[in-house]
Amino acid sequence: MSTPVLELRDLRVTYAGGHEAVRGVDLTLQPGQTLGLAGESGCGKSTLAMSVLRLLPKNAEVTGEILLDGEDTGTMSWGRLRAVRWASASVVFQGAMHALNPVRTIGWQIAEPLRLHASVPEDKIGARVAELLSQVELPAEKAQAYPHELSGGQKQRVMIAMALACQPRLVIADEPTTALDVIVQAQVLRLMTRLVAEHGIGLVMISHDLSVLGSMCQRLAVMYDGQIVELGTAPTVVHEPQHEHTKALAAAFPTVGDPASRYAPATTNPAGLPPKVIPEPGKPLLRTENLTVDFRKRGGGWTRAVNSVSIEVGHGEIVALVGQSGSGKTTLARTVLGLQQPTSGQVLFDGQPLPRSSRGLREYRKQAQLVLQDPASALNPRHTVYESIAEGLRIHRMPGDERELVAAALQAAELRPAERFMSVLPHHLSGGQRQRVVIAGALALQPRLLVADEPVASLDASVRGEILALLLRLRADLGLAALVITHDLGLAWNIADRVAVMYQGDIVEVGDVADVLLAPQHDYTKSLLAAVPVVATPA
Repeated sequence: MSTPVLELRDLRVTYAGGHEAVRGVDLTLQPGQTLGLAGESGCGKSTLAMSVLRLLPKNAEVTGEILLDGEDTGTMSWGRLRAVRWASASVVFQGAMHALNPVRTIGWQIAEPLRLHASVPEDKIGARVAELLSQVELPAEKAQAYPHELSGGQKQRVMIAMALACQPRLVIADEPTTALDVIVQAQVLRLMTRLVAEHGIGLVMISHDLSVLGSMCQRLAVMYDGQIVELGTAPTVVHEPQHEHTKALAAAFPTVGDPASRYAPATTNPAGLPPKVIPEPGKPLLRTENLTVDFRKRGGGWTRAVNSVSIEVGHGEIVALVGQSGSGKTTLARTVLGLQQPTSGQVLFDGQPLPRSSRGLREYRKQAQLVLQDPASALNPRHTVYESIAEGLRIHRMPGDERELVAAALQAAELRPAERFMSVLPHHLSGGQRQRVVIAGALALQPRLLVADEPVASLDASVRGEILALLLRLRADLGLAALVITHDLGLAWNIADRVAVMYQGDIVEVGDVADVLLAPQHDYTKSLLAAVPVVATPA
């Protein structure tokens, strides 16, 4: 039998202070195989991945064996390790925007590992860069572009091209599709599957999304608290999970069409799920009428981001606005909130046009609040939780005792007891807790409508369900309506009453969630549903 491209034997990683992040892991990967490593933030999966090429910080103590093509990286000299990196094994890092140098062209960055690790002659580098771009299905002229000129999916393809530059036998992909929309995600997954087959490389793919891993990996390893708690073929692990943590991961991403997950996101909250609320038909709370938004292009001319859109959100109704990146969803949301002026058409709230004056808009924004996608970016790292929530109260001069209002908002967002969180800084909170703080900041102003832009895209699988369940409870307890912007069709199936599908600035389909997602009429809606990862059933 051929030598495994990667073999881990009793791998243990301990950080300063005694925290054991990886505890006795044994794994084997053959050439041409794909292994999915699933788990939530803090389980040790990224630590395990970074230990393979000794990319961990100096305070990490690594024991056990890490064999790359039979050679232990732990005993390699720095010179040998430098030769192995990129040439024998490479990493596709999680945040393509942060991993790429913003002041260097794409071509320069792909060429860098070739110059440092592959000894490619300078006169051949341009041709090799063009070949790599072709392999990841990007045109050769993208070599002259800068990262900010590429979409999220294109940046991820560049990261894959860099990882393949020196023809390694092992590629480790750390959350390569996180925050990508469903169609781009499907394209990246197809690309990686093809490259593994064509080049015979071993691929370790890390994600918290079990359905993504199960759709493209032959085997799955589930990690929890530093250990591998389940290992097997992808269909068996996804459809017949044995460990409680695997079961929770499998339940976190519902299947569109599964009646059991309708209005029932996976949650372990003692409050459980609220009774199903059916909004009463009547005059809508929010309505757009033929809303159009144009932007001026560099070099002259105009581009249309939103094209004559008319949608409604009823009192206490949850509407999901779905579509891929660049479809106009966020521009529509900004216009609904009065943050972007429309070119034509209008926004009506409770039957009244949006005010134009700054004072009128301030009053309106107490009624309609925004919940941003990335809670880490939405919160000031120097402000305590109390200050983050009190800021909005002060801006809008909300009457009442400030401390009581902050406490009530934290209680409503299920951060209890409120006093325990008030003095805490954001970096001491988990991702789910930070998102609850953002929601609490919105609730403090006692709004009637939440506009939530990808509210769970950056969260772990289990935390995702908790936040969605919170939105359902807020609707049941406070009568809150919500316009939820997402590329996740499972989210729409989980919590929305109606869904509007947006494509290139147009609403191409709108209706009850079951009608649109189970019997789509428009080709674009059908393509969105076709791009959802599907895991084969066990043989």
